[in-house]
Amino acid sequence: MNIYIFFLDGIVLKTKTGYGSKKKVTLVAYGIKVDGRRELIDFMVMGHESEKRWEGFLSRLYIRGLTGEVLGLIITDGKKGLENAVDNIYPQVKRQRCWAHKLRNVANNLKRKHIDQCIKEARSIYNAHNRKEAVTAYKKWATKWKALSPKAVRCLEKDLEELLNVFYCPKEIRKMVRTTNVIERAFREARRRTRPMSCFNNTQSIERIVYAVLSHLNDKWRAKPLFEFTQRS
Repeated sequence: MNIYIFFLDGIVLKTKTGYGSKKKVTLVAYGIKVDGRRELIDFMVMGHESEKRWEGFLSRLYIRGLTGEVLGLIITDGKKGLENAVDNIYPQVKRQRCWAHKLRNVANNLKRKHIDQCIKEARSIYNAHNRKEAVTAYKKWATKWKALSPKAVRCLEKDLEELLNVFYCPKEIRKMVRTTNVIERAFREARRRTRPMSCFNNTQSIERIVYAVLSHLNDKWRAKPLFEFTQRS
C-alpha cells in the first residue's frame, strides 16, 4: 500500500444503551498516496481510545500492506496512547505533531492577556521558509516568552523536534501536513450527516453511517489527486 503521508485521529459518537447513551470512539486512518490521491483508508469503532486499541488498529493496517516502506510522515494530535502505538508499529517513520493542537495546549498555559500575541508570534515558527529559519524563529519566540510564561515555552519546546518534521516535506504541501485539519474536515462531514440522529442504536449503526460518509468522500476525491504530488516527478 503506497501511502506517502498518514493522518490518524478519532471521532466520538454516541450509542443508546439500557442506561442511557454511551460514547464510542471511531479510530480513522487517512492517507495521501505517492501519486497524490487522497483516501480515507480504514476505521474501527471502539469503546474508548487507548494505546492498546490504536495498536490493534495500526496492526490491522500493517497486515493489510501498509508496512511503511514509502511512508514519509505520520501526523497525530499528540495523545500519548496513539503516540506509543505508532512508535510500536512504525518506529522508523517521522512523526509530525499537529500544530493546531499544540498551540491550544500552549494557550492553556498563558495568561488571557498574553494569548493572542504569544500564539501569533509562535506561528512564525511554522511559517518559516525552512527548518533552520524555523529554529531561529523558535529561539526568538522562546527568549521573549520564557520570562512571561515558562510553562507555555516548555509545552512547545518538549515537542519541538516533531513539530518541525513538516520541513522535510515539499514546501507546497507543508500547510496541509502541519496539522490534522484534513481528517478533522472529514469528521465535520460525519458530524453533519449524523447530527439529526443525535444517538445511534448500536455499534453497527455507527459503522454503517461512518462507512457511508467515508465512501462518499473517497468517491469525491478519487478523480482529484493533489497537484503538488503529481508535479514532483
